[in-house]
Amino acid sequence: MSALIVTGTDTGIGKTIFSAGLVQALGATYWKPVQSGLEEETDSQTVARLSGQPALPEGYLLQLPASPHLSAEAEGVEIDPDALPLPEVDGVLVAEGAGGLMVPLNREVLYLDLFARWGAPVILCARTQLGTINHTLLSLKALRDVGCAVVGVAFIGDAEPEVEETICQFGQVAHLGRLPVLAELSSDALAVAFQAGIRVDLIKEALAQGEAA
Repeated sequence: MSALIVTGTDTGIGKTIFSAGLVQALGATYWKPVQSGLEEETDSQTVARLSGQPALPEGYLLQLPASPHLSAEAEGVEIDPDALPLPEVDGVLVAEGAGGLMVPLNREVLYLDLFARWGAPVILCARTQLGTINHTLLSLKALRDVGCAVVGVAFIGDAEPEVEETICQFGQVAHLGRLPVLAELSSDALAVAFQAGIRVDLIKEALAQGEAA
């Protein structure tokens, strides 16, 4: 099995839509370890609908749309990282975190700690709006400080070539392309935008290198 982690610099930046495009492009299986908030379609349901690929059951399904540790506490539950190993699947697994790297799973463990434990390569999704340079460079530093291998940064939003170049230069990281915000969010539209904008070839190379290591 090969695995990729998709995380972001913040919440609400479009990393679930990116994950759906990636799962579709790779013919992969999707997994969201913790889903906080059940009022609307879950991320697993969104990815399965847009990608046409399987989504595994979440490790924790929590009602409150908040940080996982707060959602769990509201239900009298504590998230146990030991209960969240990367699932074994045929082919490629795409595991998506919640919010950013410093989101707590419980009062002692962050998502970043879980990613370090998993040891799979990470794709960092970043918005192209104001503030993204700081957020993205801090996220890259945090990932490297705990030994995570970073495949590259995938940008989401309107094109900002100078900003994107600055991040990749200072962050010494590969530019994995840019996914625009789609006016019509459908499986076909996502596939076209992903093929046109995202360097799936670089992602596949990182997977191949991981398998050979």
